[in-house]
Amino acid sequence: MKATTLCYIEKDGCYLMLHRTKKEQDVNKGKWIGVGGHIEENESPDECILREVLEETGLILQNCHARGLVTFVSDTFEGEWMHLFTADAFTGTLQECSEGELKWISKEDVPHLRLWEGDRIFLELLTRDIPYFSLKLIYRGDKLTDAVLNGNPITR
Repeated sequence: MKATTLCYIEKDGCYLMLHRTKKEQDVNKGKWIGVGGHIEENESPDECILREVLEETGLILQNCHARGLVTFVSDTFEGEWMHLFTADAFTGTLQECSEGELKWISKEDVPHLRLWEGDRIFLELLTRDIPYFSLKLIYRGDKLTDAVLNGNPITR
């Protein structure tokens, strides 16, 4: 299982979203996601998210909060533990991203974007201000088949 990070940066009722359009071999191609990436050797999730956000956006996070751990299980893709963060303060100037288009999108409009089905679940959990959660998402191909929140199956 690989370890990754993902952050939803908040400003004025919006999330900074990344439309993944620039890489040919990209499991997220065409989808909108937060900002983040793979944890490097000897790097903590906190160090990783600060580095990845700076590399992809030019922003330096000032107020970053660990919000959950998302476990991805798939019959097609490598398993993943994704450390999920939110941030609501930063410095720096937004720059162009080599992985796609960065855009501030109203939180109300985010669910209407082309997202992974499981992302809709954890984005909704973020709106409920749950302090920290564990979410397991099970996919068959691109289809979400099961979701388990804090050890309990979610009825969808």
